[in-house]
Amino acid sequence: MHLPRLRSRPAWQQDALIALATWLVGFLVYAAGIHRILTSYDHAPLWARLLELTALCGLELLRRWVPGALLLATAVLAVDIWLSPSLPVLIIFTDFLYAATLYGSRRMSRVMIGVAGASVVVVLAAVLVLGQEWRMALLAAVSVLPFVLTPVWWAANVRQQRDIAETERANAGQLAKIAELDRRAAVAAERARMARDLHDVIAGHLSAIAIQSEAALSMPDSPLAKKVLASVRENSVSALEEMRTMIGLLKAEGAAAETTAPARLAELARLVESARASGLDVTMGSTVDGWESIPTAVDLTAYRIAQEALTNVAKHAPGGHVDLDVRYLDGFLEVEVRNDVQPHPVTPAEGSGTGLLNMRERADAVGGTVTAGPAGEGWLVRAELPVASAGEESR
Repeated sequence: MHLPRLRSRPAWQQDALIALATWLVGFLVYAAGIHRILTSYDHAPLWARLLELTALCGLELLRRWVPGALLLATAVLAVDIWLSPSLPVLIIFTDFLYAATLYGSRRMSRVMIGVAGASVVVVLAAVLVLGQEWRMALLAAVSVLPFVLTPVWWAANVRQQRDIAETERANAGQLAKIAELDRRAAVAAERARMARDLHDVIAGHLSAIAIQSEAALSMPDSPLAKKVLASVRENSVSALEEMRTMIGLLKAEGAAAETTAPARLAELARLVESARASGLDVTMGSTVDGWESIPTAVDLTAYRIAQEALTNVAKHAPGGHVDLDVRYLDGFLEVEVRNDVQPHPVTPAEGSGTGLLNMRERADAVGGTVTAGPAGEGWLVRAELPVASAGEESR
């Protein structure tokens, strides 16, 4: 019941309690006269035995000092054997064998195991050679040898289990660190993904709203102004719906909170109409039939890249002609947005310059690539997104 409390105490207190308890038990054994091993009468006086006992129990305070404590205890044991072997000294000495094996270095532990094994052979050989009554001598040797073998074997086993436990704790600590690093990486990746989504959802719509509002204010033609304002309202409503969906996803624990489907290539016509209302002359070239056969991630990525490219054209090369093509090519979904006017340099007030970076990150997330740069007198954005067998199935 009190063993956990004893183990929680400092090492010197544990050793002091062991030494005190050992001395009391040894004193009772000597006082009762049941300490003799080989002879029926003890020629040594009681005070000499108690002096041996006190010296050996005092060394118990140094039992973790290896091999010094073991050597001093061996000297006390030699004196006891010279007087006549006594049971308390022999039993206490086994604790020094145990401590030397458990608390010593790895090399010391191996030496103790070797000494214990060699002692078996040496003692038995000595008994057979020197013993007059070999049966009695052999019986005495067999009775004494466990006092050497048992503590060393026990300490070696405890040490092995302790080393295994320490290794497991170290492995657990490493796994915990790896798990924490993985968690942080996942959080960082999710934050980056949400940042891209927020940029694509809001920046695209709001840029179109700003451009279309400016165009509406400068148009004397009322019907055309109404058409532009209707497009402004549509972009505003779309931005609010997608923002509300994003906020719901962030608040909810799972994806069940999503109430509005993300934009897909099936809505590309609406995107083109919005771009035309912004003053761009957009021509849709070849498009892909069977939108449902395209993987969802690739479908959403292709739409966001087309949206970002058209938004950039409206912001940095307004009033120009734009060709938009979406097609299959050798297992890839290819998106091309080409305009005939070189974009003017971007100023800090016009944008953060993250549009192209977001497009590349989105394409990289699905294993694709995005290139952007001058093409003749205009500018070309080209994305290649792998769709595996989806392209073959939809043809």
